[in-house]
Amino acid sequence: MSHRTVEIMDTTLRDGEQTSGVSFSASEKLTLAKLLLEELKVDRIEVASARVSDGEFKAVKNITEWAKSEGYLQKVEVLTFVDKGVSLDWMVATGAKVQNLLTKGSLNHLTHQLKKTPDQHFKDIGEVISKAETLGITTNVYLEDWSNGMRNSPEYVFHFLDFLTAQPVKRILLPDTLGVLTHQETFDFLDQIIQRYPNTHFDFHGHNDYDLSVANVMESLKAGVHGLHLTVNGMGERAGNAPLASVVAVVNDFMPNIAINVKESSLYKVSKLVSAFTGFGIPDNKPIVGDNVFTQTAGIHADGDSKKNLYFNDLLPERFGRKRKYALGKTSGKANIQKNLQELGLTLNDDELKKVTERIIELGDKKERVTKDDLPYIISDVLDSEWHQQRVFVKSYVLTHSKGLKPSTTLSIEIDGKAYEENAQGDGQFDAFINALKKVYGREKMELPKLVDYAVRIPPGSTSDALCETIITWQTKEKSFTTRGLDSDQTVSAIKATEKMLNLF
Repeated sequence: MSHRTVEIMDTTLRDGEQTSGVSFSASEKLTLAKLLLEELKVDRIEVASARVSDGEFKAVKNITEWAKSEGYLQKVEVLTFVDKGVSLDWMVATGAKVQNLLTKGSLNHLTHQLKKTPDQHFKDIGEVISKAETLGITTNVYLEDWSNGMRNSPEYVFHFLDFLTAQPVKRILLPDTLGVLTHQETFDFLDQIIQRYPNTHFDFHGHNDYDLSVANVMESLKAGVHGLHLTVNGMGERAGNAPLASVVAVVNDFMPNIAINVKESSLYKVSKLVSAFTGFGIPDNKPIVGDNVFTQTAGIHADGDSKKNLYFNDLLPERFGRKRKYALGKTSGKANIQKNLQELGLTLNDDELKKVTERIIELGDKKERVTKDDLPYIISDVLDSEWHQQRVFVKSYVLTHSKGLKPSTTLSIEIDGKAYEENAQGDGQFDAFINALKKVYGREKMELPKLVDYAVRIPPGSTSDALCETIITWQTKEKSFTTRGLDSDQTVSAIKATEKMLNLF
């Protein structure tokens, strides 16, 4: 089967920057330009709109200086306007050599926005293209609103293309500007154009307003387009552009006659960096680059993966520089826990595994987020709980902390079947809890061990909703000993450690 190579033009730095609330600094643009061309191996990048700002000028100048030194200058493109050459003068000052000239691809836009006739518009465009040629600037031409042009004024579009294909233009760029095309329309419109102009290079620029951008990209390739415009994380105006990672995976897996140069294993790295620079978060369920994409949650899936990889598909995480993970929660079951234990190098017997599973399910029911890093803490807590017979139960407590008032605790506790209730104040909530506890044991003429050390830790790399482990060392007249408590709330984990002490004591 013969292969044809399709160009990938990444427009994250231009169209992607039109995401609401997103703006790249000049240094960020340079960093991403280097990554996109050298690490990710995209064929071209669109880096800015001409005349926008002084910052944009500086960003483009930095990129072109680097690109020229590395032989990438013809891969760097700038959006320009039909403005009697003002954009071209701006480009010359930045050192850029490829313009993507924005023109009107529908009669509706031309009539109501520019208020010109087709011939007037074509004349203005011809003058810009001619000036670009004298300046040594390569011209590609955008037909803005082309998709609606094909729907509502196809005669105008073909009249325009007849004009452009006779001009010194390298590529014609066909955008679904408003993201309105269905996959069938995408194929039909592009098929008509490519058959009519077989010697012209056409790019397809898809938007995602109906979540159809990837399907439309596939249809554009079937119709024979020569280039695609994509963005990292699908960034862009409104619902964004066709997402780079998804398109790369789809083309590589489902379109064997199409070749692209993008390096799959770098997609995730670049995706995370773009997210960090922009503050534009990646949804957990976003294909290829989302946090949950290679995470199995259901225990039956983890079990199946252990039995001939029954729940694997061709989207192996290693392709994208990632690893498969197994979530811990109320639906995970023993199989998920075993997978995480293997990764940590830990082993449990069947009885221990059952108890740990029950604890994780309990935490899941409370909507606690449990991670692999939490697992050693949970194991320690569960197995530590087995070492003593429980005779003391902290049944209930109310912890209060108000501005201007000392923290207080009301405590309900059961000792050998007998219920007690006390209230006390303290320097903090846990101190108030201990003081209430001292009152209970004072009734029975019993002295509690002294608290001599108190430490709190969370699993390394965990987030603000992580489980925390409180480790308390106690001192009696005879010896010292340590107990641990585990919970997402620090005070509650300390109370659990104290309950263990009471049973050991």
